[in-house]
Amino acid sequence: MSQSTDIFSVMTVHALDVSTATAEQVALERWGIAGHAKALTGERDRNFYFRADDGREFVLKFANPAEDAGVTDMQIKALQHIAGVDPDLPVPRVIPLPDGGFETPVAHETGGIQRVRLLSWLPGTNLMRSRRSGAQRVACGRLLARTQAAMADFRHPGAGHELVWDLKHAVRLREVMFVLTSVVARERVGAVFDMFEARITPALPMLRHQVLHNDMNGLNTIVDNADHDRIAGLIDFGDMVDTAVVIDVATGSVAQFAPDIGAGAALAEFAGAFHAARPLLAEEIALLPLLSATRVAISLTLQSWHRHIQPHNPHYAPVTEQDIARRLGHIADLLTAETAAAVRGACG
Repeated sequence: MSQSTDIFSVMTVHALDVSTATAEQVALERWGIAGHAKALTGERDRNFYFRADDGREFVLKFANPAEDAGVTDMQIKALQHIAGVDPDLPVPRVIPLPDGGFETPVAHETGGIQRVRLLSWLPGTNLMRSRRSGAQRVACGRLLARTQAAMADFRHPGAGHELVWDLKHAVRLREVMFVLTSVVARERVGAVFDMFEARITPALPMLRHQVLHNDMNGLNTIVDNADHDRIAGLIDFGDMVDTAVVIDVATGSVAQFAPDIGAGAALAEFAGAFHAARPLLAEEIALLPLLSATRVAISLTLQSWHRHIQPHNPHYAPVTEQDIARRLGHIADLLTAETAAAVRGACG
């Protein structure tokens, strides 16, 4: 099936082109901050690193016009909530406009309206380029637990939107599996979705839910430049959604897979650290390896699909045979009895 449905719609809309000159003009006219912009990549938005003339650093985000206004408002409100509940948590801060607002509409030459916001910049190295270690995985698990705790009583009407990156919709990705050119990949990814439908789907209504970051990946996790075992920040709340608590853990676990350790062992280390700070329930622990494998299957499918519909977007690199083999290896490792036992042991 090659037709996209609503859950994929935002990803099919190309972000509107914005020049660095326009970004600099918006920062000056709307926030009164002069400086220089440098384009960053993004899945759906136009993002810029912005260095003010006075040395301050920011991220300037031009939202995709297809993004619901309630969703971007939720992201702003969540960061404000975290600033009040846990002000030392290393996440971006939303920079207010002179009138006290936090988002401003900017008309594009095509007629589209982009909602623009300015965020603080968190310096450091992203996780995927860092030196990996067990201490780093433990630090990531603790940070995710702390982030969840800070958002535990956050509510917003926009949090219930359907997001393609939310694992609870995994079986919907069968609709775009045609982009997996490898027959083996289609078979194994399809098998994961079948297992998800059989085991996870019936259990979802009984699991704990809250609004979650839902995207602790290798680009969004920032480590200290001088000490890669210290996590300096968690950025990009663009995939926030109300979903199962354990889904957030499974999503974060995939970024922990590294050459120094197997996928199952990495999951156990990460989950154990999370559990020590914010205990998981027995039923969540039991589902975690399959949820982690599902995140790998989703990532492989959506990266391939994104390249199919937006081949010139640099946010997603082409999927190589080596990528496919590596990810299928992760799935196989995660679904072993040994991994299930390791996760149970790590979580006490």
